Amino acid sequence: MRKNIKFHYSNFISIYLYTITFIFIVKISELKNKIFGINSVSDFNGIALEIFHYQYLRNKVYHDFVDLLNPGLKNPEQVSEIPFLPVELFKTQKIYSSDHEPEIQFLSSGTTGSNKSTHYIAEIALYEKSFLTSFEIFYGDPRQYVILALLPLGTEGQDSSLIYMADKLIRISENVKSGFYFEKTKELNFLLQQSGEQKIILLGVSYALLDITLNNSLNNPNLIVMETGGMKGRRKEMVREELQSVLKSKFNVMNIHSEYGMTELLSQAYSKGDGIFRTPPWMKILIRDTNDPKTLLGYGKTGGINVIDLANLYSCSFISTQDLGKTREDGSFEVLGRFDNSDIRGCNLLVI
Repeated sequence: MRKNIKFHYSNFISIYLYTITFIFIVKISELKNKIFGINSVSDFNGIALEIFHYQYLRNKVYHDFVDLLNPGLKNPEQVSEIPFLPVELFKTQKIYSSDHEPEIQFLSSGTTGSNKSTHYIAEIALYEKSFLTSFEIFYGDPRQYVILALLPLGTEGQDSSLIYMADKLIRISENVKSGFYFEKTKELNFLLQQSGEQKIILLGVSYALLDITLNNSLNNPNLIVMETGGMKGRRKEMVREELQSVLKSKFNVMNIHSEYGMTELLSQAYSKGDGIFRTPPWMKILIRDTNDPKTLLGYGKTGGINVIDLANLYSCSFISTQDLGKTREDGSFEVLGRFDNSDIRGCNLLVI
């Protein structure tokens, strides 16, 4: 009799665990669909709280961090109560919220000898959905453009999320002229000097954009110049206004566009001029007090940039960066610099 009871109890536990796992998988599938369907503040806040609960339960590093920073916080009622994980932990810890093996991992560019951040990607399709949808929101169909990338390949570009994104956009553009031109200066200059109706996006790191304008100025009315990062030790750092002034003069364009992203995020914000960035609906910027990380600041006040990236479903969606900035009432934001002694990174950052 006892043997039968044990047998039935064992079956019950198996069925219970199977049911819970099934419900959990369905829940995550629903969350993925919800992320890219956000169209209101209440939508965003509700999904952000759902993702917090998921990551608090599934991500040991984030779970321990939350318990250490806010003991007893298990059910925040507002997004402002959610703790933000320091971005530096991506260098030393595996920030991961999935039971499945990662499909791919991205590494930060860093500097020689420095620790690199690692972002483990459970589903590369989620990253592609994020950057393609965001690009379409801000720029439309990639097939409208010739996409020219001034981004380093080779060892410096291995495992780069930016290179991955650029390569995908280039292939989707379906234009034979689209491609990587980091070490093809003559070919690039020839393409940029050609006039025509085809719109061109020149996507490049700041030092490479400056390098190709050293000996000549360009004039193409259909050109969009988008810088994606600072000097990374290649040149003297410049304030954004100085850099953009030089680039506007050399390329003869009214505005310099910018992309704000980093290895630890799966989403990007874009600026179409004057250093004012806007985010896709599933991404939000909050500003924290530099002296009290738990305190969030209002519009127009300078502090540390916190990022909510809901596309980071399988890592951590709540990131405290080393960047300084301020937000505006319309939801846009500015990047003003970096904290002292922070590493030089491959994302879009310049010193104050």
